[in-house]
Amino acid sequence: MIKIHFLGTCSGTEPMKNMHHTSTLLDIGGSLYWFDAGECCVHTAVTSGIDIMKSEAIFVTHPHIDHIGGLANLFFAFDKMIGMHKKSLPNGNTLEVFFPEHNTFEAIKTVALSGSISLRDFRFTLNEHGISDGVIFDDGKVRVKAKSNHHLKDDGADGVFHAFSYLVEAEGKRILLSGDVKSPSELDYLISDGVDLLVMETGHHKVSDVCEYAVSHNVKALRLNHHGREILGNRVAAEELTASYAERYGISIKLAYDGMTEEY
Repeated sequence: MIKIHFLGTCSGTEPMKNMHHTSTLLDIGGSLYWFDAGECCVHTAVTSGIDIMKSEAIFVTHPHIDHIGGLANLFFAFDKMIGMHKKSLPNGNTLEVFFPEHNTFEAIKTVALSGSISLRDFRFTLNEHGISDGVIFDDGKVRVKAKSNHHLKDDGADGVFHAFSYLVEAEGKRILLSGDVKSPSELDYLISDGVDLLVMETGHHKVSDVCEYAVSHNVKALRLNHHGREILGNRVAAEELTASYAERYGISIKLAYDGMTEEY
């Protein structure tokens, strides 16, 4: 069974009531896999009863603040629980982290674990990985495939990308997490013949365009995420629009909200 927890569903806006920046957590067979770490993600997870010490890996789509603003605090929480509560992470207290830009990652580690005078040692090991197109993770039960996109306007000119989308294959399911993309068509490579679930950002795209893409690409379920001004300005209208697409085409379409959990 796969559980998907929407810890934060807002795009990079000013603070919004009852919403935080983007973070999605997959619970696959009792192991946790993080996709982005927006503000307050670890607080939302822990206060919702999620045991974050079952975390196996973290995948960052790109280094914008609304996707990494809670990452330092997540690392701090792991460190605090290991030190104060004698807990441990799986795999010998090792955590795999897939981050698209090394210097930013180093800065986040410094912020996470700095004392008032000097940087103290981690109580756990972070295995940092860069990201490139293709399969980047496979632990025997979860397989993650990455594909670069052009969300960051300067990416690609020299063959280097810092923004990615992810396809997760586990328990016989295919789940595609878009990250932020310039165009939905950039997901074509990962979506291939279809997916069981598409978690798609609406911060840069019209709701109707996202729905049209889903219904034309054999998507069994669509969850709109990383909400932009169209949804934030009139969520009721967006709900009605997605419901009309769901009824017309017979697929499950919903707007994600903070704290929502579903099973697949």
